[in-house]
Amino acid sequence: MNVFCALKSPPTSILSPQNPRISLPFSLLPSPSWPNPRDTVAIGVSWERNYGIAAYRDSKLPFFSFFRSSPTRNHRGRLQIVMSPVLICDAVEWQDLKKHAEEIKRTHLRDLMGDVDRCKLMTAEYDGIILDYSRQCADQETLEKLLKLAEQAAHLKEKINRMYNGEHINSTEDRSVLHIALRAARDSVIHSDGRNVVPDVWNVIEKINNFSERVRSGSWVGATGKTLKDVVAVGIGGSFLGPLFVHTALQTDPEAAEFAKGRQLRFLANVDPVDVARNITGLNPETTLVVVVSKTFTTAETMLNARTLREWISDALGQQAIAKHMVAVSTNLKLVEEFGIDPNNAFAFWDWVGGRYSVCSAVGVLPLSLQYGFPVIEKFLDGARSIDKHFYSASFDKNIPVLLGLLSVWNVSFLGFPARAILPYSQALEKFAPHIQQLSMESNGKGVSIDGIPLPFETGEIDFGEPGTNGQHSFYQLIHQGRVIPCDFIGVVKSQRPVYLKGEIVSNHDELMSNFFAQPDALAYGKSPEQLQSENVGSHLIPHKTFSGNRPSLSLLLPSLSAYNVGQLLAIYEHRIAVEGFIWDINSFDQWGVELGKSLASQVRKQLNLSRTSGKPVEGFNFSTTSLLSIYLQADTGLPPDNSTTLPKL
Repeated sequence: MNVFCALKSPPTSILSPQNPRISLPFSLLPSPSWPNPRDTVAIGVSWERNYGIAAYRDSKLPFFSFFRSSPTRNHRGRLQIVMSPVLICDAVEWQDLKKHAEEIKRTHLRDLMGDVDRCKLMTAEYDGIILDYSRQCADQETLEKLLKLAEQAAHLKEKINRMYNGEHINSTEDRSVLHIALRAARDSVIHSDGRNVVPDVWNVIEKINNFSERVRSGSWVGATGKTLKDVVAVGIGGSFLGPLFVHTALQTDPEAAEFAKGRQLRFLANVDPVDVARNITGLNPETTLVVVVSKTFTTAETMLNARTLREWISDALGQQAIAKHMVAVSTNLKLVEEFGIDPNNAFAFWDWVGGRYSVCSAVGVLPLSLQYGFPVIEKFLDGARSIDKHFYSASFDKNIPVLLGLLSVWNVSFLGFPARAILPYSQALEKFAPHIQQLSMESNGKGVSIDGIPLPFETGEIDFGEPGTNGQHSFYQLIHQGRVIPCDFIGVVKSQRPVYLKGEIVSNHDELMSNFFAQPDALAYGKSPEQLQSENVGSHLIPHKTFSGNRPSLSLLLPSLSAYNVGQLLAIYEHRIAVEGFIWDINSFDQWGVELGKSLASQVRKQLNLSRTSGKPVEGFNFSTTSLLSIYLQADTGLPPDNSTTLPKL
């Protein structure tokens, strides 16, 4: 219901987190059914022409508490409104899950896995991908309570809609979050700030398609007329990890590999000169094209690496060669041109694309298209689009990204498991875990709510991983008998490169997948002392060979690892991570935590310059930093004393 109050005078202050309490004189208008003060929640305050206050009883936006004295008709007095942000952990649904978690902790996965009906229910399938989460420490009641948390307390559908509608859900940077638009169909309509961005996206896609085909066909050649068959993409963070994951996944895909014959794609990210040396070793500047990826064209590490490769090219071919051998992915055309790159060879992306979500923009699509051809990469975009549609339209109980996100929240916030192991049983996915590590930890490693309120609970997961079976001989010991770490097992039905040796019991891929199917059960069931005794294991060894089990995991099975499937896998994890942030009510799309270190590094950089060029002593740092810097500065740099340009010795 609505309650209207006529104020005696206009408001002079604005309700905000910085000014959370205002007190105003008012006259209460007649109301036939005034609610009990304890039940009244004001979630919005609007100033009408007569300076009325509208208080709405609506649980969808529990942002304000409304207090007043018991009113009567035509009551006059002072109206006090107190802003009281509500955290998700205060919701009844959250508290209910906390109680339920204590019950689940008393139930072993051995018992849960014995319930066939439960196991049947805890699966989801879409477009060839199967999710089995029956080995989670959860039952059907858990899922119902998690869905209730998502729908009634976190208003997940509303938040997903706001993202797809282009609202500025990245509130700290006042931006839309529209990586879905990067792979949208040409006839889609997706707005940001009142503008349909899809035509802009497709203009860039067509430009990439045209340019990559010219380079690959040899109609665009280098300064000496040679075909540009080698590409070095220069970028860091989201400009590197995502495209590297996709490239590594496609290298052994038969179709992609056929299109990549005779070509190389390398990624230069680290400002460490060793990374430069490794990337240009074996390359000829005459046949090399450099793609510099920096939205602002000011990223310190990227631009120093770009200047280094510019020097490498110009030293061999002359300054005029830069325009033929270097292109940019950036929006700062002025700095692109000043650098020596033709602005016509700059490929745009937008503020509504976060770096770690930018694989499907020119950041990833340009270098990948140069390597594999745009038709292959278009299939990758199609796969991601398929999951975008599923995420938006599927009911939550069968929605793969939503289920994954809810299970992550369950493990982190209710069962107290802070880490997650990403275990792809495919060597082609060896760079998947590092990409998800950034995507997840930079997105959800937050300590305050989206309203800036300190959180009394942990968010985010510590992500790590390694392809199976390599990981089994590395860190699985801890996973089986040490800390409890929920695991994502990712398997592929059809190998990219099948191998079978006559006389062997199984093929190489079957051997790999035997472990994929066995490990989740080993974690779930474990091995009891009684079982060991029945096997006549010595009593002194039984404690060492006992596996407690009850260690949660989930299995994701892909039909193959084509470009389409790689796109699906990427989008599943992108949306999963967004779901976690939506539930925790944090901003998963900013990354202020990376700024402080950059700022301090700038101070150190100035000190190093002063000390090396003018002999200035180290000043302005604490004792420890001063001591280490002084030792560092005393060492021989291996560079000529005249500070002349020095490139890596290959």
